[in-house]
Amino acid sequence: MNVEERLQDVKARIDRAERLSKRPVGSVTLVAVSKTFEAQDIRPAIAAGQRVFGENRVQESQDKWPELKSETPEIELHLIGPLQSNKAADAVALFDAIETVDREKIARALANEIKKQGKAPKLYVQVNTGLEPQKAGIEPKQAVAFVEFCRKELGLSIEGLMCIPPAEENPGPHFALLAELARECGVEKLSMGMSGDFETAVEFGATSVRVGSAIFGSR
Repeated sequence: MNVEERLQDVKARIDRAERLSKRPVGSVTLVAVSKTFEAQDIRPAIAAGQRVFGENRVQESQDKWPELKSETPEIELHLIGPLQSNKAADAVALFDAIETVDREKIARALANEIKKQGKAPKLYVQVNTGLEPQKAGIEPKQAVAFVEFCRKELGLSIEGLMCIPPAEENPGPHFALLAELARECGVEKLSMGMSGDFETAVEFGATSVRVGSAIFGSR
């Protein structure tokens, strides 16, 4: 299958998962993860109607997305990889959503840049639901207080939570934990689920799923 066919297949699977979960069809946003792919690899997905994309690195995104966004201005670009504070200015300038706010230093840097640039990307707090030392994200027990800090101390508008469950574990309990934390935090958006488990994520209430290899193939 080519990119267009794989994209349509993923969308059909999301529709089916929505119906099975008795959720309105169209309630889940597909974030097509285009990290490591060149602009020419991404254009077929844009031509097929995909408008929301996810990238892992600021530098890589700067090399390809300004041109793609100028060609198709309605594209929404999400940063889904770890953010260093020295890249906060570039991230705010380029991305429409930043899903990896996970510590005070990053939150402060983003608050400063949002004020300076007059731009307000959508912000998600990343939660390390598996408490994995090698993985970014705030600990679940600190999530509610951190969201409160971002809102009250820094004036940031946090709209959702994001997680990446441990690869070797059943993702369901991690998605359930994130959904519960979202209720406690009073946020509506849940970014969870990737190529191998996005249908499960829809079942547990994901409002967006991040799918890369199932659309673009292996890297």
